[in-house]
Amino acid sequence: MKPLRRLGLLLVVVLMFLLAGCGGASQEKGAATSGGTSSAGTSNPTKPKYTVALEATFAPFEFRDMKTGDFTGFDIDLIKAVGQVAGFDVEIKEMGFDGIITALQTNNVDLAISGISIDDERKKAVDFSMPYYQSGLVVAVKTDNNTIKGFDDLNGKKIAVQIGTTSAKEAKKIPGAKVTELDKVPDLFLELKNGGVDAVVNDLPVTAYYIQQGNKDIKIVGDVRAAEYYGIAVPKGKTEVLQKINEGLKTLKENGQYAEIYKKWFGQDPPSFLPGEPPQQKQ
Repeated sequence: MKPLRRLGLLLVVVLMFLLAGCGGASQEKGAATSGGTSSAGTSNPTKPKYTVALEATFAPFEFRDMKTGDFTGFDIDLIKAVGQVAGFDVEIKEMGFDGIITALQTNNVDLAISGISIDDERKKAVDFSMPYYQSGLVVAVKTDNNTIKGFDDLNGKKIAVQIGTTSAKEAKKIPGAKVTELDKVPDLFLELKNGGVDAVVNDLPVTAYYIQQGNKDIKIVGDVRAAEYYGIAVPKGKTEVLQKINEGLKTLKENGQYAEIYKKWFGQDPPSFLPGEPPQQKQ
């Protein structure tokens, strides 16, 4: 009797196992079907995701948070806000500044926001949004330097600039100047502090922000030169992307979000003409 009883118990266990397996498969299939139906039945199409190129050492426009390692800055907040109101998601792709235009031309990225000045040469290679920030170039020297007081005193001097920028173009116009092009903005000021160069030519807000972070051994001298307007760059012919960006910038200006982001990073209200109106309309 004992062998038969054992055999009976074994058959019960096998039967229970088979039933459990069939029930599990049915549940999984039902769940998958339910999920598929729910997704297919969604009336709103999935938002497109645009890859955004930037060079993340250009504080306060784009840089990495020292604690979290996340990208942060004025440009980061702005492009995310544009995406929210214009209906697209953002995926950041960090690269060297001198490679951004090429990445756009080869369609390796969908757009770029990285303190990119709108100039005639770049407009031949890419398309730009309406301007979203007004900047300019300044000279920075060590605080104990009393001989260089502006651009006019840079003749024959050693100057550090970021490679591929309008700062580099401007510095190369200076007679006799020995221009050193470096990849990242912090490297410019390190070279200045170490005595490798006499001055740095760079964008005003970036230089000012660097000094505000406790680098009191650096000072800005002279006037602002070459007033510039930053724009969001897209590959030539990407009219749909460009239209979304421009509409997003206009919306942010109208609803006050642009002013909020601007004040967060620069501590003051933005110029009334930015963004959404061409520079010549400045009051």
